[in-house]
Amino acid sequence: MTGEFRLRIHETLPSTQSLAMELAARGEPAGLAILARRQTEGRGRAGRPWQSQAGNLHISILLRPSGPARDIAGYSLLAAVALHEAALHHAPGRPLELKWPNDLMEGGAKLAGILTEAALDERGGIAHLVFGIGVNLAHAPEVEGRRVTALAPIPPEDFAATLLGRLAHWRKLRLTEGFAPIRAAWMERGPERGTVLTLRQGDNPVSGRYEGLAEDGGLLLATGGRLHAFHAGELMERHDASRD
Repeated sequence: MTGEFRLRIHETLPSTQSLAMELAARGEPAGLAILARRQTEGRGRAGRPWQSQAGNLHISILLRPSGPARDIAGYSLLAAVALHEAALHHAPGRPLELKWPNDLMEGGAKLAGILTEAALDERGGIAHLVFGIGVNLAHAPEVEGRRVTALAPIPPEDFAATLLGRLAHWRKLRLTEGFAPIRAAWMERGPERGTVLTLRQGDNPVSGRYEGLAEDGGLLLATGGRLHAFHAGELMERHDASRD
């Protein structure tokens, strides 16, 4: 047990995420965390494979929050804030930054990512959601077209304990104060306002100046003389607005 979470450690699994989603569908109570030292079929966002070397963190965490489907994105941001704090706890002083919606970066290189999957109940509310979190601790596996980095050779179970503690903290805060403090915390750890970001939605890239997060966690970009909120897409490029 790690606080309110039940941590199960496996030497090898095809995918912590697939197992957690399967158990959730069978009625597994909230608070389950599954850690695998190695995965053979790890996956990230958009079905991309996630290379899973021993020494890195591969964990999936099951929650059953009550609320409408629109809250799912906010929970992803909550997990990202907890991940950022856990990483800084183990590597204080590192220039870590969040990339919308929930990647952890250092100097433009990816260090960790979160895959959030959910199922809805018959009323359209959240039945369960699972965070699949991968963190490059000891290794930075190559990813075509992307820069990657690693945090430090920390035992994955030690990092997991810190992460679960920070998740518990932010979940309690959300229950008492709502999404606003999570939104504020994410923006403190995200890009500077005015940074030019390029968001890809299908084959249509959109560039604009970052203006924070909307009240529901959407990405605010100023483009075409207007402020737009985006709720889906992948950030592709970044450069300082002062260079435009």
